Amino acid sequence: MTTNYVYEDVPTFRKTILSSISSDENEDWLHPVLEIFRPRPMSVLPKKSRRYLVPSVFDDEFDPDFAPVATSSEDLPELNVWCMNFTLNVLEVFAGRRSPTQLTKIFHHRIYCELMKKSGSQKDLGRIRRLHISQPLDGICEATVTVRFADRLRALVFRFEGIDNRWLCTALTLL
Repeated sequence: MTTNYVYEDVPTFRKTILSSISSDENEDWLHPVLEIFRPRPMSVLPKKSRRYLVPSVFDDEFDPDFAPVATSSEDLPELNVWCMNFTLNVLEVFAGRRSPTQLTKIFHHRIYCELMKKSGSQKDLGRIRRLHISQPLDGICEATVTVRFADRLRALVFRFEGIDNRWLCTALTLL
C-alpha cells in the first residue's frame, strides 16, 4: 500500500486578484516601526535647458584657448533694461550726440565698424515707440524696436549673443 494519495483529477487553481482597499499610497507605512523604512521620494531636479548657441565668429580665427565661450542667459543682465539702454545709446550715435567709441565693448568688431560709418547719419534723435524681444535659444536675444524720426517710423533690429559673460551685439540694422 502507498502513502500517497492518487488523484484522478488534476487540481485546479483559482486566480486571486488583489485589489487595494484604500487609495492612500501611504497606508502600508502607518505602523511607527515601518515608518523609518519608508522609501524616500525621488527628487526630480529641473533639467537645465540645452544650449545650441555657437558664437558667431564672422570668419575670424581664434586660438582654441582664447575662442569665445557661449554664456547662458541666466548668467547675463536682464534683457528688457539692457535692450532699452542699448537702443537709446545707438540712437544717440546715429544722431551724432554720442561717440561710438563708448560702445566698443558691446559690439562685435565688424558690427562696430558698420556703426562707425552710420554715426551722425540721422538729423534728429529718434523716439522709441515699442520694444519686442525674442529669445529663440538660450543665450540669444533678437529684438525689434520701432522708432519715430520726425514724420517717419522706422525699425531698429539687433541681435545679442551671450559670449564671455556679457551680451555682445552681432547684428544691427536700421530699416
